[in-house]
Amino acid sequence: MSELEENADLAELLLLLRRMPMENISGILNTSLPTPGAVTPYSSAHALSLAAPTAMMIDRIVTPVWYIIGAIGNPITMKIWLSRRMRESNSSAIYIGSIAVVHFIFIWLHLLIELHLAWDMKTINRPTICEIFNFLYITPQYLAPLLILGFTTERYIAVCLPFKKEKYCTVQRACAIVFVLTIFSLCLGSVQAYIWTYNKERDLCYFRPGVRPFYVVWTWISEMLIFAVVPLAVLVFNILVIREIRHLTQRASLRMHRDSNGRGNAHQTSTLTLLTVSFYLICTLLPATIVYTMQSVIPTGDHTIRIEEWASDPKWQRYLSYFTIRKVVEEICFSNYACYIFIYYITGSYFRGEVHKLLCFQNCRKGPGVQRQSFSKSSKNPEQYTLVSTNGKHDQTQTTMI
Repeated sequence: MSELEENADLAELLLLLRRMPMENISGILNTSLPTPGAVTPYSSAHALSLAAPTAMMIDRIVTPVWYIIGAIGNPITMKIWLSRRMRESNSSAIYIGSIAVVHFIFIWLHLLIELHLAWDMKTINRPTICEIFNFLYITPQYLAPLLILGFTTERYIAVCLPFKKEKYCTVQRACAIVFVLTIFSLCLGSVQAYIWTYNKERDLCYFRPGVRPFYVVWTWISEMLIFAVVPLAVLVFNILVIREIRHLTQRASLRMHRDSNGRGNAHQTSTLTLLTVSFYLICTLLPATIVYTMQSVIPTGDHTIRIEEWASDPKWQRYLSYFTIRKVVEEICFSNYACYIFIYYITGSYFRGEVHKLLCFQNCRKGPGVQRQSFSKSSKNPEQYTLVSTNGKHDQTQTTMI
């Protein structure tokens, strides 16, 4: 193979950056960029190191930070929100705990992509594994926004339609909705097993022959639905909830009360927490959606020139600058899978207390008396607008000062 043919083939592979699946909208870069087995001496990691060194450096430095935070934070979140005490009385905890499970699984799946693309390790370019991986990889990306839409809709019912709260905002219904959304996401994700297959000649995970037209249509319909329509729906529900809370506050119609056994503070998730999580989803999905759609108006340069010369070519300079900016945006958006624990810790006193217990801050360092004192203080400074879905037997509402 001549040098010109080698660079042309490599350019064709890099051109997939303009055509890759829209799972990148969720903050993932280069999902479909394969390691070119027939091209020497370049691999995809080597090619990106030459063409976009800044983007590659960001990828190799920032992504592991999110891995560490997510690998620690998501299990803590799961343990707290899916504990028996929370699970039995708080429907919002079902959604939050499920999101933590989904994020934890996705981080480990993304690690396989990262090892392949950023570090040039062969992980998914194998028969059968290619199809299974693409199915598993996209499913949690579909499911996480849908779960957030689920509890956002629940918040809307609890705040704006309080008379329907006991009927629709229950733990049993939350479990059923999580199950249905999981099945729906699995069905959407299963299409990826049809789109992708292992290409033995190229030794990479690639489109099935003749599937590209279907892939283009399916991508724009399914991914825009999940990564554009869902965040916008979440935004609309949040605006309605905020408006209703402001209206209720002005009328002084929110009243403080706790359930008869006095465990209201331990079984509640503040509306402030849920609103923050919802807005965080919007802030991390919509920017990635925007930078993805921008690629259609930013063409690549001449594919026949040597890759070492791309940086000096005006068209390639423009595209590589966009590519680097896009990588920065996507790295920021990838934090969506790791950083929810900080939102829960900052906005929820109950979650803070449970984290301190897990980390042994109170029991081991300050003694058992401090725990009682901390609970007493939290009861004097309750959290604002805690409108919580329960098991349908009690309607718990509490005003807080966050």
